[in-house]
Amino acid sequence: MAYSIIVSPRAQKEIENAIEYYALYSIDAPLNFITILKITYGVLENDPFLRIRYKNIRAIKIKKFPYLLYFVINETNNTVRVLSCFHSKRNPQKRPNL
Repeated sequence: MAYSIIVSPRAQKEIENAIEYYALYSIDAPLNFITILKITYGVLENDPFLRIRYKNIRAIKIKKFPYLLYFVINETNNTVRVLSCFHSKRNPQKRPNL
């Protein structure tokens, strides 16, 4: 069964910041980031049951980019709520407080 993706305002802002950052240095990188992010959403829509990182929060890596999407699953509503888009190389010790 397919799940719907809901992006929190915090995650949306972090995604926008990543796109703006890549736009400063490359013409192609922002579009590549968006394309791979959409592919990642597709993975979550089809099979979101990845390893739990802590409590009920799970994470998936965005391929080719140093970002993790932290998310929770609501099986009752068949939704995946993306809580954060975390840059894992800037300061990996400071995971988002979710």
